[in-house]
Amino acid sequence: MSASNSNFLLTGLTLSDGTSSDIQIAGGVITAIGKSLPKNSDDQVINFNGSVVLPGLVDLHTHLREPGKEDAETVLSGSMAAAKGGYVAISAMANTSPVADTAGVVEQVFALGQSAGFADVFPIGAVTQGLNGEALSEIGAMADSNARVRVFSDDGNCVHDPLVMRRALEYVKKFGGVIAQHAQEPSLTKGAQMNEGEISSRLGLKGWPAVAEEAIIARDVLLADHVQSRLHICHLTTAGGVEIIRWAKARGINVTAEVTPHHLLLTDESATSYDPIFKVNPPLRTQRDVEALREGLADGTIDIVATDHAPHPAENKECEWQEAAFGMLGLESALSIVNQTMVQTGLMNWESVADRMSYAPARIGRYENHGQKIAIGAPAHLTVINPTQTYRVDRDLVASRSRNTPFHGMELTGVIQGTFFRGLPTFLAGKLTSIHNQAIQSNGIQNEGGTAK
Repeated sequence: MSASNSNFLLTGLTLSDGTSSDIQIAGGVITAIGKSLPKNSDDQVINFNGSVVLPGLVDLHTHLREPGKEDAETVLSGSMAAAKGGYVAISAMANTSPVADTAGVVEQVFALGQSAGFADVFPIGAVTQGLNGEALSEIGAMADSNARVRVFSDDGNCVHDPLVMRRALEYVKKFGGVIAQHAQEPSLTKGAQMNEGEISSRLGLKGWPAVAEEAIIARDVLLADHVQSRLHICHLTTAGGVEIIRWAKARGINVTAEVTPHHLLLTDESATSYDPIFKVNPPLRTQRDVEALREGLADGTIDIVATDHAPHPAENKECEWQEAAFGMLGLESALSIVNQTMVQTGLMNWESVADRMSYAPARIGRYENHGQKIAIGAPAHLTVINPTQTYRVDRDLVASRSRNTPFHGMELTGVIQGTFFRGLPTFLAGKLTSIHNQAIQSNGIQNEGGTAK
């Protein structure tokens, strides 16, 4: 693939409404859409044989670990994982070292993303200094910085003090920002290891009650209503939480919510293996919760799918459950899981997927150049997926520097055929493209994503 030629004719595509179409790209934008488009002399033609094309995916919840924890992930390696998963924009959470609580740190992360070139990387700023839940961080300075931060979160920690949360909600109103809350009442979850229920009792692991999440959600939607500000709930996991969000939206409260792919697929039954690969914050819940999350995502109560991609080095996962870190990889398998749990089950169509994984996250994050419908003149951010092809996940072939995927060895349905970022392919035919060879070589990664069947 030549980096000097940015003109493409993509043929054999299926749009999200089910119609067949070709798409022409020139200069980073879509220049034509229609059946049997004529080839220009400088077009590179790529035939996708009926695969579904979506607007490039946007993730509102990614842990890239840089600065400070580069043994787990870097902005570059995380951006590569994003490209392999169909993402063109990712949001870097603030729990780095140093914490992204100043303009200097968020500008560093933003610049690293621009340099990597596989996706736009939008830093998320910390709500409080050092994520300590006490004094507010430099919210205004981060908003005015080159990174133009609009989303703020202490994710990994809950902003547990209601007065601090109220002040943060009031502050971001000035520039249309949003507070993304990790809903976890700390006094109810101290030492908790997994979902509180029959399985935690049987395994002898301290339980994490659903009410610890639901109590914070209920408090914060009322605070958001009181100050008339925007609130976003990270990684919703419980049936009760879905009902609180549904109630809040019915009252006109300006709240949005996300669900992760792993909470759409896995349950706390996975913990019976005592394999820490399934240890995650918030924890895997029950089948009843999974069904409520799927229903909430389908009917729009839950606005978006967000990966909560949380890489960890092997030593932090290959240990006893109680000592292991919380978190799992998510970028490279997210769309496959949504296809398998939501589309193939008939709960959602591809246009709904485009909304939950592109339009809505870009709207919540205020990412103006993303989440646009596929149309002439729109930025050529595209994701192409074969929705019927299956593959077996192989942790040794991921682009991430870490290997903590809970889906290793699992067969998933839906294979990413191509990712186009600013009109150029970042991932194509199972490989990160030669346009970015220098970055690929410097990262030293394998260049395939799993075994296709």
